[in-house]
Amino acid sequence: MSAAPHPIEILLVEDDPGDVLLTVEALEHNKVRNALHVVNDGEQAMAFLRQEGEYADVPRPDLVLLDLNLPRKDGREVLGEIKADPGLRAIPVVVLTTSEAEEDILRSYHLHANAYVTKPVDFDQFISVVRRIDDFFVTVVKLPR
Repeated sequence: MSAAPHPIEILLVEDDPGDVLLTVEALEHNKVRNALHVVNDGEQAMAFLRQEGEYADVPRPDLVLLDLNLPRKDGREVLGEIKADPGLRAIPVVVLTTSEAEEDILRSYHLHANAYVTKPVDFDQFISVVRRIDDFFVTVVKLPR
């Protein structure tokens, strides 16, 4: 292994307060204190990523955890916009959603999602999945800076 992992900036795009809370809890247990930013609709996600308006001074995320079913702008639209934008497309996007629909999985990968993860209903499994995603992107994957 190389040097100790550095904290990363994570943007969670999630409209369910319970899932936000679970994700925060899952990430707090890791040794590396990543910075978690949360927005709860697709329009806020794009404003954050483009550092517009109230998000003008936010850091660029190293990783996006994206729910598909969002108000104002659907997660599929957000994913398409991220991957179509030369300034954003290098940011890894993990779709983290309740949908197990084959069409959502296929469409997400066609839109260049880096991974598609179905949220487990079980509390402990949900925590475990989020921790694995975090571990993978912090300790295994080399992210662009």
